[in-house]
Amino acid sequence: MTVRSGLLRALTARTTGLDRVRRPADETGPAFDLAYVRVGPRNGAPPLVVVPGGPGLGSVVPYRSFRRRAASLGHDVIMIEHRGVGLSRVDLTGRDLPMSAMWIRAVVDDIAAVLDRESVESALLVGSSYGSYLASSFGALHPDRVAAMVLDSALQSAADIDVERRAVRSLFWDADTHIAADIRRLHADGVGGRELLDVSRAVYELGGPELLGPLLRAQVRRRGGVAWRTVETYASRGESIVHVPGVYEFDPVGAIGFRELGYGAEADGLPLDPALTYAPLAPTFPTFEAEPMNLQSAATGFTWPIVLLAGDRDLRTPPAIAERVASAAPDTTLVHIENGHSALETHPEALLAVAGSLAAGTHTQLEQQAVELNRLPRRGLAARSPALLAAMVRAGLGDGGSITSPAASAEPAGAYPGRVWATEPNEATPPDVMSGGARRRDLRGVRRTPR
Repeated sequence: MTVRSGLLRALTARTTGLDRVRRPADETGPAFDLAYVRVGPRNGAPPLVVVPGGPGLGSVVPYRSFRRRAASLGHDVIMIEHRGVGLSRVDLTGRDLPMSAMWIRAVVDDIAAVLDRESVESALLVGSSYGSYLASSFGALHPDRVAAMVLDSALQSAADIDVERRAVRSLFWDADTHIAADIRRLHADGVGGRELLDVSRAVYELGGPELLGPLLRAQVRRRGGVAWRTVETYASRGESIVHVPGVYEFDPVGAIGFRELGYGAEADGLPLDPALTYAPLAPTFPTFEAEPMNLQSAATGFTWPIVLLAGDRDLRTPPAIAERVASAAPDTTLVHIENGHSALETHPEALLAVAGSLAAGTHTQLEQQAVELNRLPRRGLAARSPALLAAMVRAGLGDGGSITSPAASAEPAGAYPGRVWATEPNEATPPDVMSGGARRRDLRGVRRTPR
């Protein structure tokens, strides 16, 4: 037994509902056992198939608290360990799956194989960030197996890097604000564009301008210190990337990001280019070939109800992407919340409320419930991170100044390596938002009103 396999065995020893399905060898790679978890009451309604971001995030280890919370709300939840990650990383001989086996269509077929194994005819797909691309791809390839869909921080096209560029630069470079002025000053002083983007984006998604402004001001004064270095370590990617077994394993699945999603996009030569984020890793992975399908075109044929959840501070999958999908698909509800990237990681109570409402057929009311969603509790690391970072900034400034970090802004950006949900279940959740899970019914009977 290797150290890695021993660690994973220890981490998953008491995992409820863990099972595996054999995936056959094909021309891209060897046979392997795909791990998945199913928990919660099975009441005949379509289960939630929750697909996290990445590629590289595990599903079994990081989301145990999330699954307990979802099950307590009456949800039947399935989470599938992505091929090449965690418990699905190795073939039947114990060797790592090769990059040649990493393709979006193969991952989608893995989801279908689990549904077959569990005798699930149709499911409510909940995809977050990269997981939203997989959910939409599943809808395009297996439309008869989708009862409904939640797209959280929708990632739908490699070409959306241009949407990212506009969102980042309009806020951090072109704006007539103190934040943009300080970023331009730091850039002129020689701070690298990738570092500036990675830190500024992470902190803005984490706590908004109230958190980012003081950090930039401190860095301009050469007093960002520990706070700046901490965020840079957390948010930036060098020639290697953090590897936490069962939690975040970018190799070999990063091949999907580069080969099919354009992670190695060519820089445009302008400041704060999101294409620079993954640039140091590009030599390690295949070059871009093509996207597996046109999801914008496919969305026009999605006949099931879709809820799009968009964070107002999301700079990785800006709300403009969700708005475009909402205009293309025939039956959508677009919900804007006060959040950064990926509600699954940073505001899971809101995500579960949305999924419960969709399952209950009350999702068309969600657009009017944004205030209630924003008020749902955020606990654990997700709630503490802004205050901890603010304390670091104050310590660096040495003046005890006040840095506001609103509770509604308290979350880390989920697309970054190793982010896991650290909140605990909350039993005092407002019933008007969270009671959807208790009112689940067969979604095939929900009346759908096209937009």
